[in-house]
Amino acid sequence: MDKTAALASDILLGIGGENNIQRLENCMTRVRVEVHNDDKLDVTRLKQLPGVSGYVKQGQQHQLIVGPGKAAQVVDAMRALMTGGETAHAVDDAERTKAQAKARYKAPMSDALRQLANVFIPLIPAFIASGLITGIINILKRPDIVGDFATQYPNLLGILAIFGSAVFAIMNILVGVNTAKVFGGSLAMGGVMAGILSSPQLAQITLFGEALQPGRGGVIAVLLVVILMCWIEKRLRAVLPGSIELILNPLLTTLITGSVAIVALQPLGGWISEAIAHGASLAIDRGGLLVGAVLSGTFLPLVLTGLHQGMVPIHVELVQAHGYNALLPILSMAGVGQVGAAIAILMKTRNARLKKVIKGALPVGLLGIGEPLIFGVTLPLGKPFLAACLGGAVGGALISYWKVATVITFGISGLPLALTIVTGKVMLYLLGYLVAVIAGFLFTWLLGFNDPEE
Repeated sequence: MDKTAALASDILLGIGGENNIQRLENCMTRVRVEVHNDDKLDVTRLKQLPGVSGYVKQGQQHQLIVGPGKAAQVVDAMRALMTGGETAHAVDDAERTKAQAKARYKAPMSDALRQLANVFIPLIPAFIASGLITGIINILKRPDIVGDFATQYPNLLGILAIFGSAVFAIMNILVGVNTAKVFGGSLAMGGVMAGILSSPQLAQITLFGEALQPGRGGVIAVLLVVILMCWIEKRLRAVLPGSIELILNPLLTTLITGSVAIVALQPLGGWISEAIAHGASLAIDRGGLLVGAVLSGTFLPLVLTGLHQGMVPIHVELVQAHGYNALLPILSMAGVGQVGAAIAILMKTRNARLKKVIKGALPVGLLGIGEPLIFGVTLPLGKPFLAACLGGAVGGALISYWKVATVITFGISGLPLALTIVTGKVMLYLLGYLVAVIAGFLFTWLLGFNDPEE
């Protein structure tokens, strides 16, 4: 049995067997499990498994941090070991009632923001590709690096520019489809609603004495309109006779939602998106060191609560409004502080297992994937987590003061983010990165920590 299969088997035992699984899934770095009975979980055993660098519980979901790429492999191996799959086991009435009661009392804000994030998470690969391609173009345009490459190969740069900007050309459509998927509507109808808001023909229509603006409100308007569409579609499905529902539902949904969108929701979305873009830019431009320190220093506590997911539309709005994102480089410093803290712990600790966890988590931490360091190293030790946040605050303050910005929305951080930083600010970003590492190291060294025996 290979290491992945062995880890999958050990996790199944630690969570009480396959019969205790209600839902099993994974993200980039975590195995996510919801169970019927929490009393059957052996959390202590799970935390000590080789290959598990951390454990966290969010709502009713138990999350085991196993690392990027590894999470999907472990979940696949778990499903292969399960005889009937997690959906094959019925939940008795008492257990179902218990699960529903627990869900009812979860923080509503956290659930809403998680739904919001689920709209954008599938777009991360496209954002990463777009940002990196744009970064490559910026390098190829610099004569001090590649000479007269830009003048010799203008067609190649043009093609790359198309590759890099394609995601933004269809952004609203993608968001419309994903919003419909998350909120239980028809995917095609979600795309249609986004298409209505983005149609160039809107500019030819005057309403209340003003010409309509195609694309006004960006993704905020799309979110509002498609959520309304899903609600209307469900209500019509419940009241229309089955024989005509297939025909009348999409017709009525389009006419009702489209009308409300043009008259009210698109203007509302426009005001909200403009307030977000202008407010965030104003805070960063005029807040300087203080705003950068606060944003970066408090970001990881927001991650722990799940409230950070509400920032995703803000990132998208900043790029749509200005063509760059000044918020992401600041927030990325939060994870950089964890790197410095982890290096300090590695030098101080005598615990062999902790050293092994740090050595495994540091490389991906440098690349911007900080969860193994946060949940496997700094957070369980207490003081190093605070020290890392302080180190990130120092880096965030400098990044804000220097007005470093990136061409990407979200989905990438750490050292790879340097490839997407706007021209002229790359070295400042790398300097801020280095300072955040040093600050996280020094704060951890000064505050200290209780070295665990186990």
